[in-house]
Amino acid sequence: MDSIFKALADPARRTLLDALRQRDGQTLQELTELLDMTRFGVMKHLGVLEDAELVVTKKEGRFKYHYLNALPLQQTIDRWIEPMLAKPAARAVLTLKATLERTNTMTKPDFMMQTFIRCTQDALWDALTDPGSMAAYHFMCDRVEGEAREGGELTWLLPDGNKMLSQRPTKVTPKTRIEATFEPHFFGPDAPGSKMAFIIEPQGPFCKLTIEHYDIPAGQEGVSEGWARLAASLKSWLETGTAMKAPM
Repeated sequence: MDSIFKALADPARRTLLDALRQRDGQTLQELTELLDMTRFGVMKHLGVLEDAELVVTKKEGRFKYHYLNALPLQQTIDRWIEPMLAKPAARAVLTLKATLERTNTMTKPDFMMQTFIRCTQDALWDALTDPGSMAAYHFMCDRVEGEAREGGELTWLLPDGNKMLSQRPTKVTPKTRIEATFEPHFFGPDAPGSKMAFIIEPQGPFCKLTIEHYDIPAGQEGVSEGWARLAASLKSWLETGTAMKAPM
């Protein structure tokens, strides 16, 4: 937590985070143009943000893309807010029909988040594929139906029975990677779908979980907060047995 406060203390680093919040996936050159300093100076600031896990990167060819990782901030806030929440607040949502007309080719993600969870690879895989487990830690839904297999379909249901989200796994590498569609039923009756991926990497007693979201349509940028809440609740559930069902 000290590294987070240190990273946020510098106005230049806050400028970089603001820029990534407005447009994720920027290169070093793009970020350098925002600050009156050398390329090396910007690299040093980005290094501090990466050390605090507030920025994560993905390399594609010659370019390295930078993404705001909101999860550490969410966990810091929840440290004080969560004890004051008696129960999740119900949110009224519409039952919507999602459409998906995109290819399965995954290139540069629009959104990326990483967290480290003290658990086994098997435990994390089960949490991401077992409908009962998904419902246990999801911050809004209390039931998930379907199967997390290629060709299957998963549906997240709100307490009132309405659909919140549907996903169709398109590529599943056991215990390592899940690629799926992302079909939100909360952005409008004609809301387009997108694509996402979970990547699991064992690292000693921890597992690194990376969440990537591709082809996010305009107007759906708010999914980043949902991912932060989901990841925070998943981490708490696996490490302590208690989910953090903080309402949006």
